[in-house]
Amino acid sequence: MATSADVARLAGVSRATVSRTLSGNANVNDDTRRRVEAAATSLGYVPDMAAQSLSGGPSRTIALGFFADEMWALSQLTKPKHYFYLNVLRSIESGAAAAGYDLLLPSRPNEAETRSHSYLRRLRARRVAGAIMVACPPGDVRIQALVEARLPTVFIDAVASGPCATWVASENTEGARAITEHLIALGHRRIARITGTETDPSGGDRLLGIRAAFAEAGIAEDPGLARRSDWSTEGAYQAANDLLDRRPDLTAIIAESDMMAIGVLRAVHEHGRRVPDDVSVTGFDDVDLSAYTQPSLTTVRQDTDAMGAGAVAALLDLIEGSAATVGRAPAPLRLPTELVVRGSTAPPRVR
Repeated sequence: MATSADVARLAGVSRATVSRTLSGNANVNDDTRRRVEAAATSLGYVPDMAAQSLSGGPSRTIALGFFADEMWALSQLTKPKHYFYLNVLRSIESGAAAAGYDLLLPSRPNEAETRSHSYLRRLRARRVAGAIMVACPPGDVRIQALVEARLPTVFIDAVASGPCATWVASENTEGARAITEHLIALGHRRIARITGTETDPSGGDRLLGIRAAFAEAGIAEDPGLARRSDWSTEGAYQAANDLLDRRPDLTAIIAESDMMAIGVLRAVHEHGRRVPDDVSVTGFDDVDLSAYTQPSLTTVRQDTDAMGAGAVAALLDLIEGSAATVGRAPAPLRLPTELVVRGSTAPPRVR
């Protein structure tokens, strides 16, 4: 059976270079990488990842965390309000696998322990190389614990930074501003909004974008046209029912996510009004379902592939790339959004 020493002799490099190359380390030039990979292929050599993990250094494992830490994580993926993140997680899994890393979903912290300490102990016991945390709510004890522990970590839709931590998010403010300006350009002035949790970075940023578009157009905010939900389809459905009962004069409703907009569409239909003839409806995210609603949903597209891939790339830089060398985290990654106009918006009916 071929060994790393055999590969090193054939490629004309050291065993350390073989290890760095086959572990996906970015600090290997293209010529050396080609020689090592060719030698490994010709000899049929496969690196023993398990042995590397037991050697005492970090394993080739990335911890994956998402949502609130007080509930079972996987069960939360069944909730419509988290539907958007399924494609983000798919992109993370693909990127990690391509780099030769496995993903680990740590179990729920013991209620008897301090959760942040319990979580970190679990990660250290498994010698994880780093962590990617998706949509952790403000106040999540894991955020500060990871930053202070200096474990390489990338946050998605949660703003946190440090010497070994950075974050990835879409340009939520610009996206919300663009879709609000779209409605204003169509002639809408009585525009209702149903916001998610405004303490979340994405919810707060989207609200800023809506308000910026109103201010630029000289439209005064009407508190009677504002409702707060919890990102859920049911919550938005109830909020839209209340709006339609109390403010039949509204001509458009902005929902801060597509899954919320689906609830709004149902409420409008049940009130005997038509979309977009009587009420225009918009979402945010461009999940695959938004193209199949009736009518199809005008929304803001977030690039889930770039979000997941960007998080993996930033984490690898923290673990084994230039950021690891200089001891400084990569700059946060802000991804552009795109307005997608479909059939759920039109000029307001002339009354």
